[in-house]
Amino acid sequence: MTETENRNPHAARQPNGGAMAESSTVEDVFDDTYREKDGPKPPRRLVWRNIILMTLLHAGALYGLVLLPSASGLTLVWSAVCYLVSALGVTAGAHRLWSHRSYKASFPLRVFLAVANSMSFQNDIFEWARDHRVHHKFSETDADPHNAKRGFFFAHIGWLLVRKHPDVIEKGKKLDLSDLKADAVVMFQRRHRGLTAGTAVQSQSPVICGHSANDAGEDNVSIRLSFGHYKLSVVVLCFLLPMLVPWYFWGESLAVGYFVPGLLRYSLILNATWLVNSAAHIWGNRPYDKTINPRENFMVALSAIGEGFHNYHHTFPFDYATSEFGCKLNLTTAFIDFMCFLGLARDRKSVSKDTILTRVQRTGDGSYKSG
Repeated sequence: MTETENRNPHAARQPNGGAMAESSTVEDVFDDTYREKDGPKPPRRLVWRNIILMTLLHAGALYGLVLLPSASGLTLVWSAVCYLVSALGVTAGAHRLWSHRSYKASFPLRVFLAVANSMSFQNDIFEWARDHRVHHKFSETDADPHNAKRGFFFAHIGWLLVRKHPDVIEKGKKLDLSDLKADAVVMFQRRHRGLTAGTAVQSQSPVICGHSANDAGEDNVSIRLSFGHYKLSVVVLCFLLPMLVPWYFWGESLAVGYFVPGLLRYSLILNATWLVNSAAHIWGNRPYDKTINPRENFMVALSAIGEGFHNYHHTFPFDYATSEFGCKLNLTTAFIDFMCFLGLARDRKSVSKDTILTRVQRTGDGSYKSG
């Protein structure tokens, strides 16, 4: 395992001046030079397509709960497997690998994580990683896609139901995303039929069920395109595969297959991910840095398979484990460790204990407990 600490000679600083001990090589370190514009905020523009789709999705998920008692044991196991695979596509893939480059993955592992990411249906890897880097760089400001200072509902789901703040779009366009553009797996997933990879990078698909591709003022060329790789993979992996496997292999009804491992599982993984943006930015303690909003929230860590150690993660965003506690409540870390054991991943970045303790003493809220 590669231990990394204080390699960034121009360590970014938090709003109150606490130095960051970051060593990230991507643009995920807080930028305290950003200033919100004076004057009234832009008018809130609702995206009715997303509002309707998210309402229908959650209604379908509630019906899935009604059907849950009639689902076979194998279907429940299959739903759990789909949940876990979907979650890994976000946590081990879009988040820790592609957003933060906290470890390196072989081509077969990257393909698996891209497939899992499509099953999670939370926008393609390129867009997810870009928006997440903006979130870290401009956390809790107008340039943060899901600014928690706008309240729980906005940070959880509301940000998907309105047009992005212009600063989010502006800052996202200025990020260095060359590493994502150079990754053949990322660009194959994103590529639209009939477009080159470079063109696809510039456009954003606005026809997405409640996710962040509702940017105002951007090129809408993708509206007129037929299904590309990502949209087709979502239809197959997020909806058809979870429904058809129980029907074909053990005779489950299509209705149960669609609403339980399909919509209910999909809704649960969405909300587990959103809780990282909302609950983990509002409730919990801040043992590493009391000057930032992100918190340690163990319920979120449990539901999002390891992503709830959020005060630590925003303090040390390059750490592959997003926590100093190894695999404790952190299935994603266990998965990455296992992939390293198999030789499919390598070069995990982490923080030394001395660096953690120094930071705790300097900026922590006094709630730190080792181990």
